[in-house]
Amino acid sequence: MKFSLLVLAASCVLGSAFAATAAAAEPKPNVILIVADDQGSIDLGCYGAKDLVTPNTDALAARGVRFTQFYSAAPVCSPSRAGTLTGRYPVRAGVPGNAASQKRGRGGLPPAEITMAEMFKAAGYATAHIGKWHLGYVPVMMPNAQGFDHSFGHMGGCIDNYSHFFYWSGPNIHDLHRNGIEVHHDGQYFPDLMLREAGEFMERNHERPFFIYYAMNTPHYPYQGDAKWLEHFKNLPYPRNLYAAFIASQDERLGALFARIDALRLRDRTIIVYQSDNGYSTEERAHFGGGDSGPYRGAKFSLFEGGIRLPAIVSWPGQLPQNEVRTQLAHACDFLPTLAELTGVKPPAAPLDGRSLAAVLRNPGASSPHAGSALHWQTGNGANAEWAVREGDWKLIVNTRDTGAGDTDRGRVPLFLANLKDDLGEKTNFAEQRPEVVARLRQLHESYLRD
Repeated sequence: MKFSLLVLAASCVLGSAFAATAAAAEPKPNVILIVADDQGSIDLGCYGAKDLVTPNTDALAARGVRFTQFYSAAPVCSPSRAGTLTGRYPVRAGVPGNAASQKRGRGGLPPAEITMAEMFKAAGYATAHIGKWHLGYVPVMMPNAQGFDHSFGHMGGCIDNYSHFFYWSGPNIHDLHRNGIEVHHDGQYFPDLMLREAGEFMERNHERPFFIYYAMNTPHYPYQGDAKWLEHFKNLPYPRNLYAAFIASQDERLGALFARIDALRLRDRTIIVYQSDNGYSTEERAHFGGGDSGPYRGAKFSLFEGGIRLPAIVSWPGQLPQNEVRTQLAHACDFLPTLAELTGVKPPAAPLDGRSLAAVLRNPGASSPHAGSALHWQTGNGANAEWAVREGDWKLIVNTRDTGAGDTDRGRVPLFLANLKDDLGEKTNFAEQRPEVVARLRQLHESYLRD
């Protein structure tokens, strides 16, 4: 009897030790963070667009969780990306506005900030930036100094997709770099170059965990969709036809990226996150529009919903639910702590504004980590800063612009109090009716600034 008990105890110990060893040997999941550039609030089939062709991104949503109340960190490129990569509000991360798109230009992500790449690199991941950067054009702010083992793409805000020149201010400059060194791929379509670079990086690193920041420059202007898609959408009204062709070209490359992941048999070991950085552009170089904010007011540069309420998808087959929707409040700063929890990686010690969405991803009944607290946005500093606070259904916006297509008055909106439960389109300003709400939200903003 004693012998049997000893054998049983020994078996349990050995079994536990084997399980612990197996768990320790289990490879950490790969992470691919995909960021679209100036993609409108409903500009995917899975978000309601009826006139676009986006089967591959829609398939990603079918194999994952799609958010309907997701907010970017800012309504413009650089601060939005800074928030996603650091888990910190852009003002706290030192990027209150767009960084320069010229060499030796000012502004960018301070070297002291801890990026998602640095977090994963410390955990043994191979790390790559592929695509747009727009977070600093000096060496200490460029990707290789911010935690990325490998970097390929443009350092400024946009390029022509074939010549890879930045044409839109100052002297025209060629902006294509690999690991900080200028390279030339004249005449080759930049989305195809991104796809090739990502495939080669995954091939080299498929036996170890990797993190890829796949920062697309689409559908940011210049609208340069494939000829076949321009033909396909020729009957859509201008400029929707140009935008739709570019979105379809983007989606086709994403399909090829996902196929490469599948060919390497990495899909079940790879967390894929997709988000847009801000709303669609109504700038002159974007033909004054083309995108769609759906029921939301505003677009890029605006703190109305259309500038910051955007598509977001998280997919990890076999580990997270598939073909599910989450209505809980979520924010781009949440992705860093979320990915840290999902991968078992230690998050940075710096104070984070994001909160993990892991429980929400796994359980449709889980509360938003922001329930009972406020979310903040700010671009710029000083008297000209634009800012917003959302607490519950109330959202206070100060000094923003209404940039939506068809809005002729591009002046500032000095003070606007929205109730998103009763007025999702932010048509009614409740500021005069509810001065006590204005005062409370203003106090929350001032406390945030002091913090």
